[in-house]
Parts: sequence; C-alpha cells; structure tokens
Amino acid sequence: MIHFEWPWLLCGLPLPLLIRWLAPSSPFVEQSALKVPFLDDFSPEKIPVFSQTQQWRLLLATLAWLLLLIACARPQWLGEPIEQAVSGRDLMLAVDLSASMEEQDFIINKNPVDRLTAIKWVASDFINRRVGDRVGLILFGTQAYLQTPLTFDRKTVQILLDESVIGLAGDNTAIGDAIGLAVKRLKNQSANSRVLILLTDGANTAGEVSPLKAAELAAANQLKIYTIGVGADEMIIRSFFGNRKVNPSRDLDENTLVKVAESTGGRYFRARNSDELNNIYMLLDKLEPVEKDKQYFRPRSELYYWPLSLALGLVVFICLSRLRLS
Repeated sequence: MIHFEWPWLLCGLPLPLLIRWLAPSSPFVEQSALKVPFLDDFSPEKIPVFSQTQQWRLLLATLAWLLLLIACARPQWLGEPIEQAVSGRDLMLAVDLSASMEEQDFIINKNPVDRLTAIKWVASDFINRRVGDRVGLILFGTQAYLQTPLTFDRKTVQILLDESVIGLAGDNTAIGDAIGLAVKRLKNQSANSRVLILLTDGANTAGEVSPLKAAELAAANQLKIYTIGVGADEMIIRSFFGNRKVNPSRDLDENTLVKVAESTGGRYFRARNSDELNNIYMLLDKLEPVEKDKQYFRPRSELYYWPLSLALGLVVFICLSRLRLS
C-alpha cells in the first residue's frame, strides 16, 4: 500500500489561489488605439487563440503544483509485514587480543591455528544464531576498546571480529578493564537480560581495575558474566634435542575467572580445543536461549522521485512553450 510520511503538506494545494487573491492586482494602463490600414489581417480566422493556450498552461501548471506537493508529502510503498524475533537481551563479547593469543595450539580442518583464529571460527556461528539479541564486541589487550556498540546487525559484528588482529590493543591483558567497559556500556540499557562472554588465555597483567572489583560492579548492575579460558593443557614441542611436552596455558588464571563468573551468576568454561570451544557456545545457547517475542517490521520504498520528476518535466514543457510563442 502507499503511505504518505508528511500528508499535511497536501494542505498547500490552494496556496497559489490564496496568493492570487491576497496579492494586489496590477494597475490598469490605458493604451492608445492602434490604427491599421488592413483589417483583413485581423479577421477572427487569422487571430491566434491565446485564451485556449493559456488554459492549457494553467492546467499543466496546476498539475505540476499537485505533483510537487505529492512529492513533498514523501510517498512510500509499504511492503508486507515481516516478523522479527526480539529477545530483549544485550549480549557483549569481550575477546583477548594479547600477544599470547598467537599460540598455535588449536586444530581446525587438520591444520594448526592460533587461538584468536579458533575464536573467530567458532564465534561467527554463535553470533549468527543470536537472532533477536543486541550484540556488541569489546577487544582488549593492554587496554580495552569498544569495537562494536550494541546492535541487531550481527553481520557487522562478525565482520569486525574477523578483522581484529593480535596486538591491536597491546600485548598485555586488561581483563578488569574489559569487564568495566562492558558494565559502563550495559548499565543504562533497559534490557531483560545483560550478558558478557569473556574469552582470554591469560591473567590480568594490565589495566586500572582488578577483575574481582570489576565483577562486583557487574553484579551490582545485574550483568551476568560467562568466562572462557582458552588454550590447550599440553603441547608437543619439537627441537634439536627431541620432543618435549609443555603447558601453553600455564599463565591462565583460572581461579580468578571462576570467581568472576560465580560472583555474577555466570559460569566458567575451559576450551582446550576447537571442539570444546564449539560445545561451550552450544551450551551458552541453552543457558541463554533466544526468546521469540514477536515484532513486525514493514519495509519501505521511497516513491517521491516519480511525482517530482513529472512535476519538473511539466515545468520545463511550460517554459519551452512560452519561449516558442514569444
């Protein structure tokens, strides 16, 4: 159906008549009579009928004015209502970009990849499933940055997560600052549920706020935090002296991550490989299910350029006809 965004502008249709009625009339000027010796040249058959031409011009000008008003009223075509699921949940992802995320202890498609690549690979599907949630993205290292504010545009969040690189926010790990930034961005939102999913592979080594203090602020603002410790427990290192086992996650502060999660009503998860990481996201889908509150959206297509083009065409035609007869 056709809808006018500003229909009150159509009330301007009689404006030219009001201007003609209110404006002072031009004074009458007496002119001298013209004597012509050949009256046959001014016979009715040879005199141009200017009155009919003026009537056509008036009609076209009126039509042009009507089309111009219709264009100003901003006509739109409303499509069929589209159902949208809105959960009322604000979900923020906080991803560690510190230097330790370069450790290649994850396997994807039989190829070793670093921890950040594994997070991107699994998180993209998780973000895509969060239909109805407003999703945001925080990247942190030595400092914490809001990369994407809360939005229903999940595609943009995925793109910006894929474009993130290790070391972008510094080489250290400011877990407390990342939580504090999430609290700041979420505390004034009137959402039914506020959730932070924090992924890190280390301990808090930077920032101005400790993780536990930040967790207290999160709990006071009803922000639930799920923490995920990323990294394998053991890894085979080949060297000139043979193979040896090492623990690439020796710097992971699991005790702090557990306390942060439990103090806010969340949970701590351990992701040692890509399968465990994917299972964690599947479990998060169950812990924080996507609700199905129905809202409807009607797509709109602008139509104003059609009457505007016709009005301009009529104005050009009237101007050309006057030039031709002048």
